[in-house]
Amino acid sequence: MLTTRSIPVLCALLASSWLSAQNDLRITDVTALSGTIDPATDKAAMAGLQAAGLPDEQVKEVMAHASPDQWPPGLRTDSARTANATAARNYVAQRVCTYLDSDRTMEVVRIPVMANIHMPDELRMPHDFHLLLPSTSVEVMQAVAQRPKPSKGPAYGSLPSARITRPDGVFATYDLSTDPAAIAALEKRGLSGPEIDAVVFRSQERNWPEGMDSFAERASRSDKFKKFKAYRAAKWDGKVLLIIPAEANKRLPQVLRPYLDIYMVFEEEAVAVAGKHR
Repeated sequence: MLTTRSIPVLCALLASSWLSAQNDLRITDVTALSGTIDPATDKAAMAGLQAAGLPDEQVKEVMAHASPDQWPPGLRTDSARTANATAARNYVAQRVCTYLDSDRTMEVVRIPVMANIHMPDELRMPHDFHLLLPSTSVEVMQAVAQRPKPSKGPAYGSLPSARITRPDGVFATYDLSTDPAAIAALEKRGLSGPEIDAVVFRSQERNWPEGMDSFAERASRSDKFKKFKAYRAAKWDGKVLLIIPAEANKRLPQVLRPYLDIYMVFEEEAVAVAGKHR
């Protein structure tokens, strides 16, 4: 456990701002993560964050998302961390700051949601989260080894708007990658390889917001689906692909609000498309 005698010297040396303080890291031993260390109650961790020169808003962000209940299920218990030790090496992680406790050097590590959409379901959260790890459990990534940023997905501004008229017409587990006609339709629309990858990944229920990621959840909120602001990205073989933009749907209930743009495959008859595009 961290002590009040800790001196956060390294934070002051490493950081002059939130952005410049960050280094890309690889987590080499996630089993060293301790579920008992919480910046909200540990004075040493809090002092380290303050010494890093972080704005108050960023300090609050770390404090709000560094406790075990803010971690994905695959990190919340010792057994889960052991089972996911190899997979956790694939996290895109960033150093927030480094500080000293009485007998070891600690790292505050940020796991940004948008850089980790490639991770398995049990290792992802719909928001950034933070981990506290001994410095011996991470290593600095070299610039040449950095993972390219994942695509945000295709633009939708020039696409026809659409309205979901029959929510039960959704194909919630449809795997676009196994449908050559679907991929051809996306390529015909001019989507790049990374954009298609983003669509394939975020077009299945397991990657949708928690209020719609299962049949039971959708059934209880089916009337809300008609309020989605959507755009038709492609159509093929009696099916349509809708883009549900995060930016355009901020006023939806939180459990339905996408953090990133999501994609949904519907029967063509279950969707009304605006104007001449019908």
